Amino acid sequence: MLIPLSLSNLLKSQTCSFSNFLKKYSQKSHPEIVFNYLQRHHEGIAVLGFKRPEQRNALSTSLVNELHHYIDKIKYEHIARVVILRSMVPKVFCAGADLKERAEMTPKQVAHFVTDLRSLMTKLQNIPVPVLAAIDGIALGGGLEIALACDIRVASVDSKMGLVETKLAIIPGAGGTQRLPRIVSPSVAKELIYTAKIIDGSTAFKLGLVNHVVEQDENGEKAYHKCVDIAEDILPNGPMAVQMAKQAISKGIEVELDTGLAIEEACYAQIIPTKDRLEGLSAFKEKRKPEYKGM
Repeated sequence: MLIPLSLSNLLKSQTCSFSNFLKKYSQKSHPEIVFNYLQRHHEGIAVLGFKRPEQRNALSTSLVNELHHYIDKIKYEHIARVVILRSMVPKVFCAGADLKERAEMTPKQVAHFVTDLRSLMTKLQNIPVPVLAAIDGIALGGGLEIALACDIRVASVDSKMGLVETKLAIIPGAGGTQRLPRIVSPSVAKELIYTAKIIDGSTAFKLGLVNHVVEQDENGEKAYHKCVDIAEDILPNGPMAVQMAKQAISKGIEVELDTGLAIEEACYAQIIPTKDRLEGLSAFKEKRKPEYKGM
């Protein structure tokens, strides 16, 4: 199909405009994500830590680009068996979009950025291994949407969460309108989004928005430490079994029961020929701890 020259030039100019915007805001003197693989008895845990203290970890173009990079790293290095998202900034998980940066965007640039942010959340959700979110502070707008894309959420009692976009005359655009009603009831999700209400960790736990709520410690890291505890409970189990369980659950809840059962069957079939399955049977028979290799 031939594109008229005027339309082709328009599309090209829009792409160049957004590319120039990305270059402008990708220039920074220090990383905004702290990434590391934990060692020793925590080996197998990867940690992604937000670190934009002055901006309260707001989602800038550069931070989003770094997240894309590290999620790809986790996916293709096959080292991590559990991933934890946390903040390196006290009392803040993520304050949402970087509104100062957003104010300088054209409407087309905003659309490009939100599309990229939405794809980031999907990429995060599709990491093959379990992903845990440690909410040790505020998680608003896009900050809560990141947590919603995780498998398990832990919040401190004093954390503050909400999809507050309607206060800015917009709607959650990075998956919030779809993931929240799949986690809590649709009517509760509607109330939270319509009112832009901010809730604390205890209320989030009662609504089923988070798996655990914990009393904060003096270092402001109690939710993170609880996530590490959960990760420690996951690590001894068969790596491929955990991955297939995630896939079966995540895909199965989107379809009717019969299709879901077929998805479960397909996931189970991938485990049958593995060495880990045989190791699990041998360890049980010999009354010893299994040594799984992820094979």
